[in-house]
Amino acid sequence: MLLFIHRKDLRIEDLSAFDYIYSTNMPSLHLLILDPFLLKNKRHEAHSGINFLQHVTRLQELYIAAGKRLHVIYGEPAAVIDRTLQALAIQEIIYQQDFTPYAIHRDRKIKEIAAQYNVKLTTFIDHTLADLADYHRYSGRTEPYKVYTPFYRKWNEYLQSYYRPPSAVTLADLKTVELDAGILESFPLPFDLKAYTPAAEPYQVLQQFLEQQLPAYVQTRDQYAVEGTSSLSKSINLGAISIRSVYEALLLREHAAPWIRQLAWRDFYLYQSVYSKDFFTYEKLYDLTSLNDRHFTSWYKGETGIPVIDAAMTELNETGHMPNRLRMITAMFLTKNLLCPFTLGEQYFRYKLSDYDNTLNRGGWLWSSSMGFDAAPYFRIMNPVTQSQTHDPTGQYIRKWLPQLKTASEKEVHLPQKNAIVDLKTSRAAAIEVYKNILR
Repeated sequence: MLLFIHRKDLRIEDLSAFDYIYSTNMPSLHLLILDPFLLKNKRHEAHSGINFLQHVTRLQELYIAAGKRLHVIYGEPAAVIDRTLQALAIQEIIYQQDFTPYAIHRDRKIKEIAAQYNVKLTTFIDHTLADLADYHRYSGRTEPYKVYTPFYRKWNEYLQSYYRPPSAVTLADLKTVELDAGILESFPLPFDLKAYTPAAEPYQVLQQFLEQQLPAYVQTRDQYAVEGTSSLSKSINLGAISIRSVYEALLLREHAAPWIRQLAWRDFYLYQSVYSKDFFTYEKLYDLTSLNDRHFTSWYKGETGIPVIDAAMTELNETGHMPNRLRMITAMFLTKNLLCPFTLGEQYFRYKLSDYDNTLNRGGWLWSSSMGFDAAPYFRIMNPVTQSQTHDPTGQYIRKWLPQLKTASEKEVHLPQKNAIVDLKTSRAAAIEVYKNILR
């Protein structure tokens, strides 16, 4: 019997693990382990946790519809696996590999448990479009790419020759088995999964985007008052839709190149997490004592007095959504104008963003704080007023989320309020001097 553990692959088709299980012709026990560490601090009540659990509920329904069995249990992964190996004749453990510091620590413990029972361990990397190890070999480089544009050119070239299309194997082709009732009772869920409405069908969301929004994507992606993006990140980041299926659907469409570049950015951040030894520890490389948390509370509450910042944070707090352009604007405002450490914003987004992904979130914050591969230069600081005037000239977005400014003129709606906590010009100049010293 095989043991398959779902992670950020919350779907029932186009999984390398399913291909492998099918090739063995062996029955498999399918688990999804809700990890207390990843759900700590009541994360199941936060936007990121709610989105995850909605996709878990959807996955359960897909298993039921296929006549198969998925067991969702709550517990420290190594302890769950230890108990399972004690009770059942498991020959092999299969799961998707991840590269965050916690994931590496967790999987090291699982590897030790598997070795104790002399059980084979097989892992796959299924959440990137390019096979990163093969891509790196293909590039012929001794050092990893540190700039996006040459990475993208080689990435695009690589996919033209080595792209692996989606697999035809689905859950329906596998033979799933039941888990011992005693194990289920030992690891009960601390909340009722039925309270979470199943996530929207991502393939339908993709089809709608392709038909209605992709043709104008270049013109509308930064016009955050009008939803011009796909809204698929909530599902892509959890593997609820295959990234290969998304890419393949784009290949059949006109106007797809700009959106494919966004998929390349995703791979670029994941590539950094593997090939940059400092990706998860940049804050330890620099002296950040000149930064502080003085204005952090005002920022996350949307009480800075800068309309576009406060509107964006209000939307995030209420819905878990924030358009990408606004993520850059709010992150750069926090790290530069307010001189707060990027880690504070990174941690806040961890709970508030519905589409949260550890690596992609960190990549965005490193970019905004001028750290990491191909980051924004420290002296290039987005002016939130100018950004608001450029991408939402009538202030439609601000009026929606800050009703107190609903009747403001098209000029006034963008401007700092009398209670603004910083002067944009002065704080920009200060940020340049501070970051010049930090990054020297």
